Amino acid sequence: MSVPLAAPPAASADPGAVRRLLSRVGTMCLVELQKLRRDRAELLTRAIQPALWLLIFGETFTRLRAIPTGSTPYLDFLAPGILAQSALFIAIFYGIQIIWERDAGVLGKLLVTPTPRAALVTGKAFAAGVRALAQAVIVLVLAAVLGVGLTTNPLKLAGAALAVVLGSAFFCCLSIVIAGLVLSRERLMGIGQAITMPLFFGSNALYPVDLMPGWLRVLSHVNPLSYEVDALRGLLIGTADHVWVDFGVLACSAVIAIAVASALLGRLVR
Repeated sequence: MSVPLAAPPAASADPGAVRRLLSRVGTMCLVELQKLRRDRAELLTRAIQPALWLLIFGETFTRLRAIPTGSTPYLDFLAPGILAQSALFIAIFYGIQIIWERDAGVLGKLLVTPTPRAALVTGKAFAAGVRALAQAVIVLVLAAVLGVGLTTNPLKLAGAALAVVLGSAFFCCLSIVIAGLVLSRERLMGIGQAITMPLFFGSNALYPVDLMPGWLRVLSHVNPLSYEVDALRGLLIGTADHVWVDFGVLACSAVIAIAVASALLGRLVR
């Protein structure tokens, strides 16, 4: 009488797989930090655009009082939006790095290792968040110098950092998805430039949702950048009361984007 073979243990029950996944994500973030340490000038050059938005656009419209923001000064209202914008501009072109790694043969070598594709994509996504956080510190310091009433609560600042990381992870994976579809650096740059400003102007970064026309209001509600801005406003200047909804949308968006980007990653090396 034959003895039935024992079923293999489920992959999800292997704690070693979870440790490997977290190790790969941590390694990618560490690599990104090392890049920032070698090229500190990049942070300063990337800070020029958000500084101009705060100094020129923010100060001017604060004096004009053209955009009603209730009891909140317009510069305070704008600062979290510019913070989210600076993170968006960093993350949305992360797919170019993936294409560069493909051309250099690095991506092909990574894909033949035992590392799951989801770990590679997640590592890239949160590395984009690390880079965006370094940029966010500069924007927050500038906003504080301009007199924006930012919170000093450590828990709220940590929550704001998490919102930046989740938003950057989503837009980084969106960039990887586009790279997996177009397979070309030039096409990716063109599409990235084409969608960046609609994402920005189609959010609540510059003006309240109530001022938008109906069709733009609908787009704002499906735009993850709006939820990132709303979470940042609620945590940094205390103007929102549904931060948990914002975090739920950002987390779900990031998970879905990571899954889609992981599925398309193999197309880049075929």
